[in-house]
Amino acid sequence: MLDSMADAAVSSDLDVISALRALSNPMRLQLLSWLREPRRHFPLEGAIADPDDVGVCVSHIQAKVGLAQSTVSAYMAELHRAGLVQATRVGKWTHYKRDEQRIAQLVDVLKETL
Repeated sequence: MLDSMADAAVSSDLDVISALRALSNPMRLQLLSWLREPRRHFPLEGAIADPDDVGVCVSHIQAKVGLAQSTVSAYMAELHRAGLVQATRVGKWTHYKRDEQRIAQLVDVLKETL
């Protein structure tokens, strides 16, 4: 019983560390902030999916930030691995939206531990 509780605590700690590492990059932090209100922050002309339901396509994110597609994809992949965004494929395009439940859990853990 104690081992499983310790394993859960270590897993939770690793999740927090992963999320904080992802947020330590100013551009990734900015992207997550912009994704809170995708219609306000991204050029969505030609969008093939609802940005509120499915998320924002990497090409629209790239248009906003002016970075290479590979750089934007790497930033979004890091946020995804940290559990801060959800990725959805629509055709050949990947769309990203915030994982509000995961972000709320992270905030709760930080409130309890800091």
